[in-house]
Amino acid sequence: MRYLFDLPTLLRRGCPFCGHRIFAGPLSMHENCPGCGHDFDRGQPGYFTGAMYVSYALAVPFITLLTGIEYLFLRDWSLFRLVLLAWVLCVPLIPWFWQYSRTLWIHFDQWVDPVDRPDSDPHSTP
Repeated sequence: MRYLFDLPTLLRRGCPFCGHRIFAGPLSMHENCPGCGHDFDRGQPGYFTGAMYVSYALAVPFITLLTGIEYLFLRDWSLFRLVLLAWVLCVPLIPWFWQYSRTLWIHFDQWVDPVDRPDSDPHSTP
């Protein structure tokens, strides 16, 4: 069964094929899915370069929103100081952004360029 872009699977950072968790810890990722054996990076060096763009697309609106909220309470601060404070507050969220950007990238890549997994039966119906 495919869990591609299934919201609960994305929220728990699951494999697009079996839904098993992709990450072993906050800063460690399984190379292959423990549930179905899917190779997350397709064996390609630099595969997760696209995930950096996804991370940027997640972080910038979040920092912008946080800066706007800060402005409501700290109106006498300069924009530079507000953005710097928002950035500092986001530093602890780096593992969260990293995990979700990689998860979204894996799901997006499977949607754009699906891979037939070697353990799947080509005659079975999904």
